[in-house]
Amino acid sequence: MRSRPIRRFSFLALGALLTNTSTAESVRILVQRSPLAGSQYYAARRAWGELRPGDRLELVREADNRHDRNAIRIDWRKQALGYIPRAENRAVARALDAGERLVARIATLRDDPDPWRRIEFEIFVVIGDNDTAPKGSKPGEMLD
Repeated sequence: MRSRPIRRFSFLALGALLTNTSTAESVRILVQRSPLAGSQYYAARRAWGELRPGDRLELVREADNRHDRNAIRIDWRKQALGYIPRAENRAVARALDAGERLVARIATLRDDPDPWRRIEFEIFVVIGDNDTAPKGSKPGEMLD
């Protein structure tokens, strides 16, 4: 019984956020945080000195990828850094295929010998009229 008031409050709070456009035109909700897969095979090594936490990433859907029909490449400044791990890409692929507004950014950078621990990224769904980074902004630009 306690969950009903909490759930009701959550929906009311979300509704207030979405309807109060005087302080924000959109809301970004974190939907996934993952390690970058395959970074050792792409531009991550070359670009390492330029990458920064918060840098905007581009999600590139590769529905015709012969290894994984849900493949999503992650680009930074038009350079492929790697992929969303196969075990974690299905929901994001469906969202992109459905036209959902998703934005991604670098969350964490670690100088680690294990390539699966070097780069973590975050994906947000955008709800509302306007994202803080305009549509057409360049990958590599900071997300607040």
